Amino acid sequence: MVTTYQNYINGKWINSESGETYTSINPANTEEVLGYFQSSTVEDVKKAIDAASEAFPAWSKTAVPVRGDILFRLMQELEQEREVLAEIITKEVGKSLREARGEVEKTIQAMKQFSGEATRLTGETIPSYDPNIFGYTVREPLGVVGVIAPYNFPLGIGIWKIAPAIVAGNTVVFKPASNTSLISIKIMELFEKSGVPEGVLNMVTGSGSVVGREFGENPHLKAVSFTGSSDVGIALGKAVTARGGKMQAEMGGKNPSIVLEDADLDKVAESLVLSGFLDNGQRCTGTSRLIVLRSIAEELTEKLVEKARQVVVGNGFDEGVDNGPVIDESQLNVYLHYVNTAIEEGAKLEFGGKRLTENGLDKGYFVAPTVFSHVTEEMTIAKEEIFGPVIAVMEVDSYEEAIRVANNTEFGLSSSIYTKDLQKAFDFVRRIESGVTHVNVPSNYFENQYPFGGKKTSSIGPREQGSTALDFWTDYKTVYINPNY
Repeated sequence: MVTTYQNYINGKWINSESGETYTSINPANTEEVLGYFQSSTVEDVKKAIDAASEAFPAWSKTAVPVRGDILFRLMQELEQEREVLAEIITKEVGKSLREARGEVEKTIQAMKQFSGEATRLTGETIPSYDPNIFGYTVREPLGVVGVIAPYNFPLGIGIWKIAPAIVAGNTVVFKPASNTSLISIKIMELFEKSGVPEGVLNMVTGSGSVVGREFGENPHLKAVSFTGSSDVGIALGKAVTARGGKMQAEMGGKNPSIVLEDADLDKVAESLVLSGFLDNGQRCTGTSRLIVLRSIAEELTEKLVEKARQVVVGNGFDEGVDNGPVIDESQLNVYLHYVNTAIEEGAKLEFGGKRLTENGLDKGYFVAPTVFSHVTEEMTIAKEEIFGPVIAVMEVDSYEEAIRVANNTEFGLSSSIYTKDLQKAFDFVRRIESGVTHVNVPSNYFENQYPFGGKKTSSIGPREQGSTALDFWTDYKTVYINPNY
């Protein structure tokens, strides 16, 4: 029997006022329904905001280290449930069990970072021109805030946003991606077990056109943190800031990897599998544009195609599987659309470019890792985010041309260069227009203790994670005291 799950508001599981539900299915087997979830209304969102508003005064006055203790306990809950969580992620997202376990591990590492932030919510003392004045700053929570998480890392990104928000003293209304609602139920259960008081954390499931729109328009939400597409994030950001709220958005990427003639091409090909193919390219920092010196382009393309042939696609629970299915039929169609468009525009399909249906894969949304060569800057796959396992090989004649092509995009999230030339490596780091960059490291590599974010249309607002994790979630108050008055 398939379970019907509820919204989580004010510490209780309750049904939506709509009386309607939607399904989450296993993308590896579309006949398997994982659960029914609430199709929330605007009134449901308002109830959650009201609950968070009532909880805010007491929670904001709670000592910051005590708030941080929640995350220490959450770390333990994640450790105890790591295999259960990985299995849910594999079922709901489709990624291999190995990759799902990696997401759980990264989430645990993040809690080590964020729990420590509870003792680093610092202000500063600043000398005054007046010897009678003692001046300093303190950081205060914003109030009720909204969190919108994507499907590709539903456990990690959801918790990476919620944890610093509540440590900073805010109360939260959380909207998960509809096709990963099951793992989000588990997130609420884990926080509840960790001791989050009633009303501090609330969750409403449902469509972005209803729940997300209310997040944008409701004046009681003081801030919204969003991860998803640039089009949606920019529109949401305009709505939030127009009413005086704060907006943080981590959005799309068209991430370049430049390969120079002195690079080890075997190692480069291995890195490109990690950054461009695994998780079906459903990583915002994944490599999608491979910018290669013309003299080595053919050799590297051959090595990349050979690596693509070796990627094992299948059910994420099967041993040895590298990639499961893409998340849903819509994303399957996006992948096929860009493949067909690339062919029509004159790119050469070197490998892949098709849906996989043999050997029992016909019940899921499985696709082949894909390599295109002879891609030019004007082609659609060189400009638009696919969010699929597609690498476009673009040939250039010089390092200078490679830099120009890499920066010729509306996005600016991540980038890489592969070279033994330190002078060019440091020049690349200085000139590349991306918020995160790498030298001889895959473009999707990250660690939680470093700030994360992009430039151009890839990001809005302060960086997430690392030493900047609390910047978005707090306001500064400046204090002047004259004790001799």
